Amino acid sequence: DGATKVFCLFLIFGLSNGAHNLFRRINQPRVASDMLVGLLLGSIYFSQKVLNAELIDILNNGIQFGMMCYMFVLGLEMNPYVMFRPPTCEAMVASAGMISTFAVACSITPFLSYVEKPNPKNIIFFCISLSGCGSHVLTRIISSFKIGKSDIGKLGISAGVHSDMISIFLFCICYAVFPPGPFKDTNERIQKSIKMGSALVIQTIFAAKVSPIFMNWVNSENPEGKTLKGSHLVLSLALMVMICSCSPVYGYDSTLSSFMAGLFLPSEGRISKWAISKFNYTLSTIFYPVFFFWMGFHASLSDYDYYHPMTYVRLFLLFVMVIAMKVLGTVLCGVLLGFHWPESVALGLLLTAKGHHHVYATINAANGNIITFTTCDSILFLIFLTFVHKPYVVASIVRRARKRAPTHRMALQWLDPSNELRILQCLHGPWHIPSTINFMEISRGTGDSGTMVYVTDMVELTNEIAATIVRHGGEDTVTVTDKSVTNMRDQITAAVNAYVDENGDGITIKRMLALSTFHGMAQDICLLAEDLMVPLVVLPFHRYQNPDGTLDGGHPGFRYVNRKVLRTVQCSVGILVDRGFGKIGKITRSFVSINVAIIFIGGKDDREALAYCRQVARHTGVKLTVIRFLVNNDSDNLTRNKASNYRYSVAEQEEEMKLDDECFAEFYERHVGRG
Repeated sequence: DGATKVFCLFLIFGLSNGAHNLFRRINQPRVASDMLVGLLLGSIYFSQKVLNAELIDILNNGIQFGMMCYMFVLGLEMNPYVMFRPPTCEAMVASAGMISTFAVACSITPFLSYVEKPNPKNIIFFCISLSGCGSHVLTRIISSFKIGKSDIGKLGISAGVHSDMISIFLFCICYAVFPPGPFKDTNERIQKSIKMGSALVIQTIFAAKVSPIFMNWVNSENPEGKTLKGSHLVLSLALMVMICSCSPVYGYDSTLSSFMAGLFLPSEGRISKWAISKFNYTLSTIFYPVFFFWMGFHASLSDYDYYHPMTYVRLFLLFVMVIAMKVLGTVLCGVLLGFHWPESVALGLLLTAKGHHHVYATINAANGNIITFTTCDSILFLIFLTFVHKPYVVASIVRRARKRAPTHRMALQWLDPSNELRILQCLHGPWHIPSTINFMEISRGTGDSGTMVYVTDMVELTNEIAATIVRHGGEDTVTVTDKSVTNMRDQITAAVNAYVDENGDGITIKRMLALSTFHGMAQDICLLAEDLMVPLVVLPFHRYQNPDGTLDGGHPGFRYVNRKVLRTVQCSVGILVDRGFGKIGKITRSFVSINVAIIFIGGKDDREALAYCRQVARHTGVKLTVIRFLVNNDSDNLTRNKASNYRYSVAEQEEEMKLDDECFAEFYERHVGRG
């Protein structure tokens, strides 16, 4: 009944989200958990019986429409004109992996009965599918593990996109050259091929040459920051649908037509970015769980030939073709390009990732009796394994990078006073603007050496904000179009720019964004600090001051972020507790307008705080007081007890006290003794 079907739908989404939360703890991507849940739910007896013929048709049509949207967005995120330029490093790596896989697959496939009718057309389609890469999945995996800005991450994303684009483009051409039958004779097949090919060429030319005129006009009428006009949006979507529908009228495949339309439509501009953002959000939240359920329903695990020895021979050779040959081709290309072999192996393993369109093509091939269901299930198992091993490949890349990375910790103590001071100043919102500006003012020193402040907004990534994200080129660069976020960032930017224009001689401002869930925000901040090579990160306190002077309960999410940053970042961290600091008026250099005190007890943290005060002491509008507490050295018991409590030996404690004395003496001589 209807209630059962609604329950099944909610069960699919509930189990997909639950499995994702479990798999995330072992660093598995969402596509792996979705695929596993869909395979299990779709293949159970209950699912096979609850769907009647009418519901199966509805499900098949819905999946086909969703795949049209998926392929359209996939093409829209690619640049087809790189195929007509001299080959780059990324193109050579992608081509090497594809050629090695395609060559071995073509030589093995005819003898192992992967294809039920081993004619050249079916073998070519099968081998092209095996040699491709799922760039959409690969990009998400690389970006989620925060290596998208590294050299190997950028190379992997670009090579994956190039491989995916070439393989699907060849698939589109072959589909027009070898149209699906049956045909009475060769002339009918040729006529069908010419008709489909002509329609595809006309559609492509229209998308590449005519549609940019209309799209550019719509973009000019709807600049960034203004609400999209509904009529323009409807017309743009109608144009996209019309272009996608041209060649299917003459028998061409609708999903491949959508890819070609998206590939040659202009990817820049507000309309295209809007389409990418909205389609990706809808696909990830609604379509993918249902898609993998559809996959599990059609996979027919009960038809898998578990007992025949050749089943496992074919499965093993699939691994050889898809994984071993891809890695071999990448390694050989890496040798020619001068790559280290571990990086080449890791890159080859990354490029073995498959996408949703490979799953879709596999199921359709099995339903169309092109491949057996045993081969279909083996390919699905292989695709699942290409998702599972990616986190371990990324972990090995990170481990090797850390071994080669310098281990010197960034600190203010080692900063040359003549060099520019870099500060990563974080904010939760506009209410932190006054305290942030005052902190920048007292940290500027004399202004001679200059101060670079990276004003960073800490924004929690919610489902509503995620729906407004537009990704550029598949990399980590994103644009957030959520009004609340853009208004907040504009307000902060205007305030700090006004301060710099009026009083900020020697201060340079750059705007940054830490957009993540609270679970991953600390890692984003640590990576920002490392990339920007800042010696000081300033985080707002998680509790805010009430009008009566007390502090509220605070935000547990930001408290978690602060604690994690304190534990992991490789530089100094300051927590800015605003208990009236932001209410101080303009801090001027003409007279003393603020008193600042530092308590120096001892230890490396206090020495770092004293090093920061060197900047504060240079500000003519700040009166600095340094208060030092000394240990009574005449008490042996006190020293012994302290050494016991803090697990320090007496020698280590004496060494720390010596460093404290030297640091304090240097500070006194430079800022007090010299006046």
